[in-house]
Amino acid sequence: MDRQAIIERLLEHYDHPRHHGPLAEADVTLSGGIPDCGDMITIYLKVEASGEHVAALSFEGQGCTISQAAASLLSEQFQGQPLTLIEAMDDNEVLDLLGREVVRARPRCATLALNTMKAAVQAYRRRH
Repeated sequence: MDRQAIIERLLEHYDHPRHHGPLAEADVTLSGGIPDCGDMITIYLKVEASGEHVAALSFEGQGCTISQAAASLLSEQFQGQPLTLIEAMDDNEVLDLLGREVVRARPRCATLALNTMKAAVQAYRRRH
């Protein structure tokens, strides 16, 4: 994907976020943020009865295009997936997913959603 296509995809997810908004009956609601730049994400995680897969995942937030587009892309990617997939993804994979050459100057913004999703999975596992 060329640089312009990456930027257009990020803008599309920012302008029309997927899985955006509160999730009724979430098993975990967890917020994360970057105080010095104002990016905030709240993750809503519902886990299937088996305790192993995402039943539903949504987010709310405010901040830059990169942080909000990342939350949209990741929430779309993780629907129905094993919790272990969230736990296994690392920051480099997120940068590649978003378009490393476009987001490399803002790695904290790019990884905020993933790190908050990982924390939500950990919170779920502690409770169950």
